[in-house]
Order: sequence, then C-alpha cells, then structure tokens
Amino acid sequence: MLATSSSNTPKPNVLVFFTDQQRWDCSGLHGNPLSLMPNFDRLAGAGTHLRQSFTCQPLCVPARAAMQTGRYPTQLGVFRNDTPLPLGSPTLAHEFGAAGYQTAYIGKWHLAPREQRGAVPVARRGGYRHWLAANVLELVSDAYDCRLFDEQDTEHRLPGYRVDALADAAIRFITTPGRAPFFLFLSFLEPHQQNSRDDFPAPDGYAARYADRWLPPDLAALGGSARQHYPGYCGMVRRLDEALGRICHALMEQRLFENTILLFTSDHGCHFKTRNAEYKRSPHESSVRVPTMLHGPGFMGGGARDELVSLVDLPPTLLDAAGLQVPPAMQGNSLLPRLRDPAAPWPDDVLVQVSEDQAGRALRTRRWKYFVTAPEAAAGAARAAPSWPEYVERALYDLESDPYELENLIGRPAVQGVTAELRERLAQRIADSGEPRPRIRAAVVGMKGAAAALAG
Repeated sequence: MLATSSSNTPKPNVLVFFTDQQRWDCSGLHGNPLSLMPNFDRLAGAGTHLRQSFTCQPLCVPARAAMQTGRYPTQLGVFRNDTPLPLGSPTLAHEFGAAGYQTAYIGKWHLAPREQRGAVPVARRGGYRHWLAANVLELVSDAYDCRLFDEQDTEHRLPGYRVDALADAAIRFITTPGRAPFFLFLSFLEPHQQNSRDDFPAPDGYAARYADRWLPPDLAALGGSARQHYPGYCGMVRRLDEALGRICHALMEQRLFENTILLFTSDHGCHFKTRNAEYKRSPHESSVRVPTMLHGPGFMGGGARDELVSLVDLPPTLLDAAGLQVPPAMQGNSLLPRLRDPAAPWPDDVLVQVSEDQAGRALRTRRWKYFVTAPEAAAGAARAAPSWPEYVERALYDLESDPYELENLIGRPAVQGVTAELRERLAQRIADSGEPRPRIRAAVVGMKGAAAALAG
C-alpha cells in the first residue's frame, strides 16, 4: 500500500532532476554492475521505480517540450531540434505558479529559438519565475566552464565541474528562506556529449575508473563509439548520482525531504553510434528507454512497477501528486490512480515519434518493438512536416527473446500475424495522439517486388 500524506500536511515541494541522454541501464536496478547510481537505486527502492519508462521522442527539444507541457511534440509543432516551444504554451510552471508555488528553472532549457544560445527572453522561459539557465547549454559552456544566465540576462560563470555547478545552484535555491512550496526543474546537460569536440568529459579521474570494464550487451555486440566514449559517459553518470545525493541531503537539512516529491528522469537515451551516425534519433531501447523513479508524498512504498510509462505521463502525475487539477490539454495519464489500485486502467503500449533524419513512429508493447517510416520523408524531407499520411514497416523486434534488438524480424512469414495486429494498433495510437490516422504499408514478403499491402 502506498504511503499518503495527511490533509494537514503543507503542499508538497516538487523537484525534477532531469538528465540528458541517459540510458535506463545505467542503474544497478537494471543490472549495471558498475555502481553508477547508488543514490538513484536507493531512492527508487524506497519510493516508486518505473522500470518501463520511455521518452515520446528521442531528441532533445521535442522531448523537453513534451516534459514541460504533457503533450506530444507533433501537437506542439516541436518535432525538430531547431523548433522552439510556441509562445504562450501552457507549462508545468504555469500550473504550479497559479497554485502558489515558487517556480524555478536551473540548467539547460533548449526550448527558445536556436539563435538565443545563452540568455533566454522572459517570454520564452515557459512561465518560470526564478531563472538560472542557458538555452543551448552545450554551445555556451564546457565541463569545467559552466555559464548560466539569470532573470536579468546577466551571465554567471559558475565554479567547478558543470554537474556540481548546477547542483550547487539548486541547493542555494532550496536553502533560501521562503521558497516553499516550490517547483524546481533542475536540468543537467550530462551525460550528453560535449558537442564542440564529440567527447564525454567526465570529472577529472572518473573516466579511468570505468575503462575496459563492462559494456551493455547491445554496445558490446555492435561497437559504435562505445569503447571510446562509454568510460567517460559512466563517469558523468556517477557524478550526476553524487549530485542527487547532495541535493537530498540539502533537503534533509532544511527538513523538506519528507515533503518533497522528487522525480528523476531523462529526455532520451544514447546508442553510441550503433544505430546511426550519432547517439539518438532511433526507435531502439538504447535511444528511447530512460531511468525513472519517483520519491516522496504519494510514492513511498510503490515498489518496482512494470507499467509502460511515457514521458507525457509524468507532467500529469506531478500535478496530481501535488493535489492540482490536470489540464484537459495534457495527453498523458497520471500514474497515481494506477499506483493506488492495480485494477485501474492503464495503456499497454507507448507511442514514440522519431524525426529529423527520418520521419517514423514506433509502438512499444511489453513484448514487441514495431517501427515504421514515411517513404516520402527521405533525403531531408523529414524536417518539413510533423506528420505524414503514409508509413512503411521497417523493423520488428521480439523483446522477450531479443532484448537488445539485434535481429530485425520484419517481413518474416512467421510474424505476419503479429505485424498485422501491431500495424492496426500503431495506426490507431497515432490517431489517438492527435495526428491524422495514417496508412501503413506492410513490409514486402515472398516474391521480390510483390505489391505491399495497405492498412490504416
């Protein structure tokens, strides 16, 4: 039974610990033997661990737009990295601010126009009142050169490693008298690569701890840049977890920990150039599955959960847990009814939108990963439109027998019944997300050049 707060308890504080490009299997709870996330593992064990958590778009800007609004990127028109959040879009900050919360944003924003690399105009800050951030943090800072901009657009060069600089800023906010109740969104760049040199700069000495050690099975099989980059990536993840521990201690010192809802999640994962020429923008688990846990009022004792959870489900969950009404425009579902009652309805699949170098849609069920792409969106056209009228089957993975997605089954006669069912489910899921219901062409089977079937 979940622990709940009494009616006499003050409004809970809410803190989102948001990382960038972090794989789900960094956690020991998912079998990683390197002890990268002991604080996460401990908090998830005491609270609610969402074991099957997925981004709705494996790309920074669309995922972040979804996280702020609870809406699919295509419904916002934010389906590429160079498309800002539309002015006036209702966000979590607006909802919590209207309920009397002190709202604060610290770190990477990436939702203003790309030319605004550092400072972000007030109208582009998503309704957050307290502000210490940079729009495209990876382009204006480095691992030991963190630069953020305050409410007056004044640049601050913060000392130390970038993770520590952001954590220190969060602790300063938390420990300032009069902040509670607060909604703090703490957005790290790590463990994303440093774009200026295609490197994963861990704190000094940290990468060496993980050199020539364990690799996740997909990276061990496919290679990519993992041998070069995974040790630094691990060092970054470890420092993030240490920052999580420091922030929890600051909350304890302020006697705020027991009444603070803490969400840890990431915008997308990282496949280390094994699925395409960079790190994300693919439908594979390495791109779309992220570590997620909730701790605090409403989530204590929730245990390890296997519901399939999308990024769009997290904003309504936070609002519901704080006792606030979930706006009808949000497309996700609050987890709280399901956590309280195992019989409460919950979707048995998640939808993933893929864009930029290709236009695709994926359906993730408990057993299957099914992926389609728009043939009209080839050769750069994928950046032109948020949705497409027709898709073609490209991949099918049986996650029970092939959890690391090493064998594509699409087009094989033995799975034609499965693909027919998934074709229908995906077309309906796309329509339910607010896009026009598409046609989905089946993969060609049998004689080469045979006509592909249409469904949708």
